[in-house]
Order: sequence, then C-alpha cells, then structure tokens
Amino acid sequence: MNHLAHLFLAPDSPEARVGSVLGDFTRGVNVAALPKSVRLGVRHHLAVDSFTDKHPDVLASKRLFSSQRRKFAGVALDILYDHFLLRHWGRFTDADQNTFIQSVYAELQDNENLMSADMSRTTRHIVSHDWFRSYRDLDNIGYALDRVAGRIRFQNSFAGIIHEIRPLHSELEDHFLSFFPDLQTFAGAIE
Repeated sequence: MNHLAHLFLAPDSPEARVGSVLGDFTRGVNVAALPKSVRLGVRHHLAVDSFTDKHPDVLASKRLFSSQRRKFAGVALDILYDHFLLRHWGRFTDADQNTFIQSVYAELQDNENLMSADMSRTTRHIVSHDWFRSYRDLDNIGYALDRVAGRIRFQNSFAGIIHEIRPLHSELEDHFLSFFPDLQTFAGAIE
C-alpha cells in the first residue's frame, strides 16, 4: 500500500496516521522512543503491508506483469492502488474525499516533529504538489512510477511500467475491488 491508502486505513488519530506513513521511513529511527500512538501507526503500517503482500488478488495482479517488470510489480501496485482508492472512494467510506485529503495534509504539516528527516522531505512534497489528488489521473500515476524508477540505484526495467498497466487496467482494478474490502476489514481489526 502507498501513503494515501495507509492514511485512509490508519487508526483514527493524527499521530497514528503519521505513524502509518512513518512505516516507510523507519531506517535510523528508534521506533521504541516514539509516542505510543505513533508506534501504533507504524505497527498498523507493517501489518497492512504484510496482509497485502500475501493476498491472492494482489499475487494474481503481480503475475499479470511481464517477467522483466514483475520484480517491481509490488511497487507499481502500491501507487496504482491509491489511484483505484480515489476512483472508488464512495464504496469504502462516506467521508468526503477532498475533506479527507485536506485534513491529512494538515495533520502531516502539523506533526512534522514526529517524522524522520526523509519522511519530512517527502511529506512536504506530497502536500506542496498535491500528490494525492494528482493520483486520480492515470498519467500522473505513470509519472510517479517513473520518478520511483529514477531513484533505483541499479540497472532496471521499471521505467515505463505504465505502458503495461494501461492494457491491464480493468483487470487490475477488478483485483483491487476484490482485495480492498478484505484489507479494510483486516485493518479495522488491528489493535
């Protein structure tokens, strides 16, 4: 799962939502020293990722990618799932999408003191460039995936993965719509 989905699924507190994103930025962070609610968010993040990685619909989606790109399919799906969540928002919540996004942007800005330096830099970009709303557009998903590909430090074939996603879009979306309610139920039961 990517940042928006983690924030969406996180326990209902600003600190836990920050922790739910911090789960991707724990290198060099003494998690035990964080406030309890932030630690809850980090644990929630890790449990959500573990559930996602084992789910049959996610595994089936990964198998749709070509052999040269399958290694990166999980990363691509994480970001694509934010796109699908935005497209089908009303199936999963009654909350207004724009209000939720504005609220989490404010929480991320207000709680920067709880973040690692890497997370702080990333969340500033998320907010200033309105990443979450931009993920409504599949072209922007392609752009985001190519940015990720550019940060990989070894020769790879990840760049341009959006060209594999486009013809698979409907099938990947069907897998997401089957998977996400299971994840939402699982995430709601994490203590």
